[in-house]
Amino acid sequence: MAFVTSEQMMALADQNGYAIGAFNVENMEMVMAVIRAAEELRAPVILQTTPSTVKYAGLPLYYANVKAAAEKASVPVALHLDHGSSFELAMQALRTGYTSIMIDGSKEAFEDNIAVTKRVADACRPCGIPVEAELGKVGGKEDDLVCDDPGYTDPDDAVKFVAETGITSLAVAIGTAHGVYKGVPKLDVERLSQIRKAVSIPLVLHGASGVPDEAVKDCIRRGISKVNFATELRIAYSNGVKDFLKANPDAFDPKKYGAAAMDYVCALVKEKIKVCGSDGKA
Repeated sequence: MAFVTSEQMMALADQNGYAIGAFNVENMEMVMAVIRAAEELRAPVILQTTPSTVKYAGLPLYYANVKAAAEKASVPVALHLDHGSSFELAMQALRTGYTSIMIDGSKEAFEDNIAVTKRVADACRPCGIPVEAELGKVGGKEDDLVCDDPGYTDPDDAVKFVAETGITSLAVAIGTAHGVYKGVPKLDVERLSQIRKAVSIPLVLHGASGVPDEAVKDCIRRGISKVNFATELRIAYSNGVKDFLKANPDAFDPKKYGAAAMDYVCALVKEKIKVCGSDGKA
């Protein structure tokens, strides 16, 4: 297929009752592993980078990496800025060539969130680049941001937010959290159903790493069209390296333990694609 935007794949998911798996990648090996998994299962896929990942290597390097891999892929691949922390970063990603942008103004007051989100959506629309935003606050730690006071998305606020900003997808806060969970998360799925009835654009679930598969599937049945996975991929990659070096303590070739890490990530991504129900949808 090709390097595409996320808009059409999410619209199809929204119309047909499945979700697109969106996977945070930190390096070339994770990019290769995610796309390999998507190709093996014939699934459209979104690769994501967060502000701290961007700070680590820069937007142009991640863009070139994903674009090169995507152009050889047999399935649709989008590159998304996850949790864009400012208008300036969102515009840098747009100019670099990212095919999907998130602006996260959820830490701001409601009207301020609307203002910065609308500014980004207005700038991206002429380029045909979809924009995701967050309303409410997903708890836990994402990048350098820590949210100890999560707030749920209000369905009535969601109606106003979507109408005034012009975004193409909405990340909702229903009880998930970023990072590693302590115990089993309790999701307000009835709230999700209410939001789905109130707005017509695709909905996004953040903080899905560690959420039981059946809970994720229930959220998809209730209207989620994109599911984000980050922490579990980092754990899988690290476990692949650790296990290889434990079995081969004298190894020194990064390609060897990199390949092992890719296998771990690929296996995990395939599991999550099946949970999302996007296998066979490319």
